[in-house]
Order: sequence, then C-alpha cells, then structure tokens
Amino acid sequence: MRRTLLVLLAMLLTCATLVVPTRAAAAREVTYDRYSLMVDGRRVVLQAAEFHYFRLPSPGLWRDVLEKFKAAGFNAVSLYFSWAYHSPKSGVYDFTGVRDVDRLLRTASEAGLYVIARPGPYINAESSGGGLPAWVKTVPGRARSSEAGYQTAYREWLHRINPIIARHQVTDGGPVVLYNAENEYQVNTDAAYMQDIQDQARADGIDVPITTNDCCDGGSWSSTWATGPGAVQIPGIDDYPQSFECANPGLWGPWGEGLTERLRDDIPVFAAEYQAGAIDVGNAGYDKCRELTGPAFMKYFYKNNLVTTGATMFSYYMGYGGTNWGWLAQPNDVYTSYDYGAPITEARRLTPKYDEFKRQGYFLQAVAPLAKTDPVATPPPSDNPALTTVARANPDTGTQFVLVKHTDRAATSTDAATLDWAGHRVPVQVKGRDAHVLVAGYDLGGQRLTLSTSEIMTHAAIDGRDVAVLYGTAGSPGATVLRYGSEPRVTVLDGRVTSSYSGGDLRLDYSHEGLARVLVTGGGRRPLMLLIGTDEEAARFWRADTASGPVLVRGTELVRSASVSGDTARLVADVAGDATPMATGGATSLAARAGAGEVEVFAPPAARRLRIGTHDVRVNRTPSGSLLGSTRAPEPAPLPELTSWRARPEAPEAQPRFDDSRWTLADHTATTNPHPPKTLPVLYADDYGYHYGNVWYRGHFTATGAETTIDLNAITGLRGNYLVWLNGRYLGSAAGGVQADSGDQWTPPNPDPGPGHFAIPSGMLKPGTDNVIAVLVANMGHNDDWIADDLRFKQPRGLIGASVGGTPVTWRIQGAAGVDKIRGGLNNGGLYGERTGWHLPAHPDTSWKNADPATAPLTPGVTWYRTSFKLDLPKGHDVPIGLRFGGDPSPAYRVLIFLNGWNVGQYGGDIGPQRDFTLPAGLLNEHGLNTLALAVTAEEPVPAGPGPISLFAYGNVRVD
Repeated sequence: MRRTLLVLLAMLLTCATLVVPTRAAAAREVTYDRYSLMVDGRRVVLQAAEFHYFRLPSPGLWRDVLEKFKAAGFNAVSLYFSWAYHSPKSGVYDFTGVRDVDRLLRTASEAGLYVIARPGPYINAESSGGGLPAWVKTVPGRARSSEAGYQTAYREWLHRINPIIARHQVTDGGPVVLYNAENEYQVNTDAAYMQDIQDQARADGIDVPITTNDCCDGGSWSSTWATGPGAVQIPGIDDYPQSFECANPGLWGPWGEGLTERLRDDIPVFAAEYQAGAIDVGNAGYDKCRELTGPAFMKYFYKNNLVTTGATMFSYYMGYGGTNWGWLAQPNDVYTSYDYGAPITEARRLTPKYDEFKRQGYFLQAVAPLAKTDPVATPPPSDNPALTTVARANPDTGTQFVLVKHTDRAATSTDAATLDWAGHRVPVQVKGRDAHVLVAGYDLGGQRLTLSTSEIMTHAAIDGRDVAVLYGTAGSPGATVLRYGSEPRVTVLDGRVTSSYSGGDLRLDYSHEGLARVLVTGGGRRPLMLLIGTDEEAARFWRADTASGPVLVRGTELVRSASVSGDTARLVADVAGDATPMATGGATSLAARAGAGEVEVFAPPAARRLRIGTHDVRVNRTPSGSLLGSTRAPEPAPLPELTSWRARPEAPEAQPRFDDSRWTLADHTATTNPHPPKTLPVLYADDYGYHYGNVWYRGHFTATGAETTIDLNAITGLRGNYLVWLNGRYLGSAAGGVQADSGDQWTPPNPDPGPGHFAIPSGMLKPGTDNVIAVLVANMGHNDDWIADDLRFKQPRGLIGASVGGTPVTWRIQGAAGVDKIRGGLNNGGLYGERTGWHLPAHPDTSWKNADPATAPLTPGVTWYRTSFKLDLPKGHDVPIGLRFGGDPSPAYRVLIFLNGWNVGQYGGDIGPQRDFTLPAGLLNEHGLNTLALAVTAEEPVPAGPGPISLFAYGNVRVD
C-alpha cells in the first residue's frame, strides 16, 4: 500500500520518475523533479564528496575516510571507477584485494552514505590516460567514440563493472543512488556513444537515474542535446571558479561566479563537480592549494551557489585526494601526492576546510525545507549599500533562506547593516569575503523560529527538548526571534544574552563570543536549549543519530558513531591529547583543537554514563543537561631511525655482454597509432605490451667505423628522460617529449620530439663486430583524453626514432616483468631490480655493501638502497606515518620509493616539490618488520644521493 501511494503521489507531482522493476520489500524508488532528488518520496539534499579508492590502496582505510565524510555532514560519496586500475590488458580484469569494489560499496553503505557511481569509461581524474588502460592506445578506432574498435573495448569494461554497481543500487537496498555516464564529454558530441553507454548500463541492470557532468558551463553537450539519443536524465555542471593557481592563494573567483546553471526545467540543479581543492600546476605545494580553496572561498561560493541557484545536488571534488602511487598519475599536472588541498589531507588528517564542510553539511541535512525552494523578493539591508541579499523560500512551508553578502564579491572590508525582515529590524554583519545563510519562518523541531541572524548548524530533539547549535563570525552581532503563545522563561546559563518579549515574539540579542547557552522553557512549547557560538565553537560539535534519538557531542577530534544502551551513551570517537599539526606546516582542524581532553555529550534522558570505545568516562551532569567528562590522551608512538642501509648498483642491461635474447624483438613495421614513427622499426613501448614505468631498449648493429653520432627521439611525458650507453660506456641523457608535442585537431604534431644527439667517442666502436646501444627510458604516464583527440591520448611512449648514421640496428625491448598479482599492473616498470624482485621484502641483501644514500656518491645509472625497520605503534591508535627526505634534491637524480614492495612514490628535483611521502597502514606493517627500497637513477655523477631520510608521524589519535 505504501508503495502504491508513493507511485500515485509521484503521478500527481510535476516530476520525472524512473520506472523501477518490482523488487523485494527492501527495494526503494529513486525519483526527481525540478527541485530535488527523492528516495521513496522523501526529498534529499545530496551532499557528496569525491573519493578515489585507487589512490588509497589499503582497503582497511577506506572505512576511515568514508566515516569522516559522514561525520562532516556528507550523505553521499562520489566514486570514480578506474578502468586502467582493474585491467592490465584486454580481457583481463581484477576486482580482488585493493581492487575489491564490492567491498568498497559495502563499506559506503555501512558508513551510511549514498553513492554516485562514475565508471566512465573515461574519468580523467589526472590519472594516467584519464583512467583508460594504456592497452586501449593500441586499439583501432578513436577513443571516447562509437567507433568499432573502441566500442568493443569499453563495452568489455562496462559489462564487468556495471553488474557490480547494479547489485549495490538503492533500488536493491544498496547505496548507489546515481550512475554517471562518461565524464566532461561536452568537447565531442558523439550522441551514439553516450546513448550506447546508457543502453549498456540499463542492459546490465542499472535502474537508478543516469547523470553526466559537463565542464564547465551550460553551453555544452548536455544542454545542446537535452533530448533525443545520448541525453541523460540529470545532466550536471562542473564548477572550478577559484582556478588552480595555488601559488597565488589571494585570487578570488578568477574563473567566474561559480553559480551552477539549471540545464532543464524538469530536473534539479546539479553541481556535479564543485571545486573543493586544486591540482598543484605550479608546484607551490598543496598547503597553498588548501589556502586558495579554504574556508573563506567555501563560505562565499558554496553558500552563494546554494541560495542563488537553488541547487540541491552537490558533489565536491575532492573530499580526500590520496596518493598517485605506482604509475597511476598522468604526467602533466600532478606528482606523487594527490592531496589536492582537500578537507582531509593525504595522511587522513582533518583541516579547517573540514570544519567548514561540517558547518554547512549539518545545516543541509537538518533543515529539510531547503530541498524545495523558489526565488522570492529579498529583504534589502536598509542602511548600507555595501551589503546585498538574495532569498529563496519553500513554497509549502514558507520557510525563507536569505543570503547576506557583500555587493562587491571581492570586498575584504567588514560591513554592518540593518535588515528589515519578518517584522523585525535586526543587525547583520559581513566580515571580508564571507557570506551568511539566514533562516526565517522555520519549524525548528517543536519551536517556531521567526528569524535568526545567526546561522543554523544543526538542531535535534534530545531529552524531551530541542537543542540547536547556532553560530556566527566572532565579534559580530546576532539576533534570534522565536514565536510563543505566552511569555516563556529565559535562563542564560553561559555567555551574555539579553531577551525581550512582545506580541508573541521572544527576541534574543547577543554578540557571537565563545559559546553562549540559553535555556527557554514555557510559553506553550517544549524546552529549548540554544547553543550560540562562533564559527570556531560550532566546529567543536558532532552529531550522530542513534536508535534512541540524536546525540550531540562537543569535543574529541572526531565522532564516528554513537549508541545508547540502557543508561550508557557509547561513542566511537577519535581522541587527540593536543593539537596534531600536519607535517607540511598547515593548520589542524578546530575540531582537533577542541578542548583537549574534554568531552560533552547531549544524549537521550536515559543516559547517565558515558563510554568511549571500551573505556568508561567519569562524567558530571551540567546545568545544560549534558554529560561532561575528560578523555584519555593517546599513548606515545616512538619511531625508529632509518639506519643500516645497504646498496647495490644495477643496470647490467647497459653492458655489451648482457643476454637480451629473451627480450621482445622490436620488429614492427606498422602501427595503429595516429603518430607515424620517425624511423623504422616501430619502437613504441605500448605496441609491445609495455605500458608503465621504465623501459629498456638494446640495439645491436655491426659498425662500419664511420658512425659518429647516435640520434634518438623519445616521448616520455613531462618530467621524463632517457639515458644512453654505447658498449657499456655512458654517453649522456636527454629529456623526453611531452604532451605539447602531440599536436591536436588544431595543431600539427612536433616532428622532432624529445631529441637526443650523442657523439660516439673516439675508439668506442668495434668495426665489423656487434656493438650495443642501451637506452633506459623513464616513461611518466599517459596523456589524458580530455578533448577526445587520439593525437593527444595515443601519443606514444618510449623511443619513436633511432638512427646510427644509417647503419641498420636490431632492437629489443623489455619493460615490466608481468603483473604483480597483489599490487597490480601499475606498481612496477622495467628496471632490472624490479624485474628480479629487489623491491620485495624477501629479497636477500646481505651481500650488498653498507652505504648511506645521503652520503654515498652516485654514478650515472641505477643504484638500489635497502633497509628495514620495526614498528610497534600503540594499538587502538591511528598514527599516520610518513617518509621524509631532508636536504635539497638534485635534478640529476630521481628516486622510486618502495615500501614492502609497493611503489609509494617518486622523489627528485625535477619531479615536484614533494619531500614527505605517506606510508599508509596496510602497506605499512604497524606491528612488525618493514622493508624500504630506493631505486635511484642518476643521469650524471653526483657527490651524494637523497637524504637524510627519516620517518615521522603526521599525528596521533586514540581511536576508541
């Protein structure tokens, strides 16, 4: 009966409804209209954050990140699914271990989050090939099109990933609420391709609404093709108004107002990717990116978008960035860290951006009328044109939402004005680049809120009363007006608040300072506890829902969940003894600094005791009716020094007597690649199945004695290079070609990319006999395909031309030695040490020489260093560990970093600004032996290598 009523109601509404097949009782229905998404007829303001599971190859930590999303007020997570991460070659797919997306989707559900599933096929994400496997570069047919060769390939992927997503849909009791087809596809309008992706999804059991994301305005693919083949149900828009200029964090919206456009009248406004960080294109460091997109940006742009456009579907990129481990990254804009300046750092620490997301996220989830609003006339500030307002109202409840902001969005001054609103004259103030969403005419639980010039963070019915958290900028004036049938009693428990009652309205006036506590009783309504604080005080609060009702917690670094059993309130929470600064010097979140050791809980009436994890907390009942106690500080987590390094040079491939007979013969005379080779045979690494990391070439020729130079061309991507030997003698190095050399549909390719001309030293040739050229090419990943142009995406890697004065050369090539069954196809390249296991923990190294990488001189070529260390971190704690390189790196060397066999990063003067590298738990043995291995490739003699090298902790919290 309930389902029948919902269907009838949906027919009466002016809304688009997705027809869902009849399912079991657990099935739910996803619908939408012009206002919002609905699940079983209940309106949902969707607040999602992006998470890349493939950038955190430790499934045990996925839950940590997703629980932190939930604790910040997000009700959804957006998930790209990377085709390249799961498919090392055509027909081969792996969804086990760190690629277990069934587990990922279960974890999201257990964390209480909806999922926006984004399987591409193309995802971009600054990942190698934009998430397209490198083997697709050898497939005939233009990528990201309906051409036959590519169609066969992407259908293969979709028929593997779609059934997994389908069994986790909301309509089957799972978390997947939306399915996103392709990614930023407006640059190429192949409607047949977009339609086929959707047809494959439906055939594979996808029955939730299908969306897509356009970059970066409405004048693009989905609005042009709003109906007919290819059109999705809910197109959305990507907005990155703050740019990626992290070196200039004082910028303010250089890429526009950041207002998400309404693409059709029958669908909600969907901010499909809204900026929540930035790629570090200028190597300024991610702390600068976090500053560029920090709380000031969030307060203004997010709130302005909410009220001005009426958007109710938001997905923020990124919530947590993670790590470009192995050869995951594309070569052009990123380095090992993909921290992104996100609210949660690469090491999973919380930041002030997290606090702002929590303040706004709690508001979106607590105030239901936000899910359905129309623009209405605004109450203008009466006495200061420096401020302006924008307003919306819910047509059913009359609840108003008024945005107060500076008229000039770039203004940095502090301005105050009087607002004539709802029959009252109330003060408002905007300090600098800020904005405030104020609410009037709202049923706040059992109360009637006439208006407030404080912002609402959250409210809940607890212990037979309403408890509300309001906040405002420190030092700003505030007024809250509540409606009562008779004069209530006002008790100010803490802070300075004045009250007056007239004509049924109780008015409270105050300044936002510290945390004021006001208890209102009588007046014909149930009691009300108002907690009125600053932004900083609001950040100390956490909300968790239990079977016995909501719980509010003040203090602790994080509250993951809560429950009430008998007379005991139980919390699963993170506790920090004091501030835990990020290793890179950025600020910690205010929640982390909240009253170190103090915890206060507003819980249902039966709760008289408090337990955090397995530990009972002695509490007292406060005048506010809450339980107040003290938490236990974390235990110390000492770390060992890294000593007893051992070293061994490698690169036997450079020596003339090296046996390369088992290497792949490079003898192709044709290629499907749109870039013709400069010389024959074709030497492209991808054409021979070697797609990632370092690749070796050996060329054999019978010298005439007249040869004078070796002329090479190689394409590696940005930051890549290649080293050259002749008959075992090192000749030098050159930089490889980059994406700009590829050309595109408007510009022809560079005919001479990555050139290297190496003079043959006198006496080095052996005329009439075999001579050997050895070339080590450091390929840095594959170009993305953002503009759907094969010239760019299929730009080859490795050697593209080789000449020794016209003398014939026979070439062989060797890359990675197969696919690591645990770590996958992106972990390793083709260094000798990688092919023979020098990076693995079990490799014997007792015969290696003692050598400290920070002091030992380097010769051109590859040198490996290994050491081991034991950890015994305190149990029940989260102590993220990092590896730090001290000193100044030389551009003459680059370092591959392996932890227990996992390639966790690249370091060097030409690689990027990164000095600290995360060692995530799961890859790191927190209670036992660990092995570090460094592969150092030097292109010239260097008096000393990388270092000093040390371990450090990003923080230390007790997880109870």
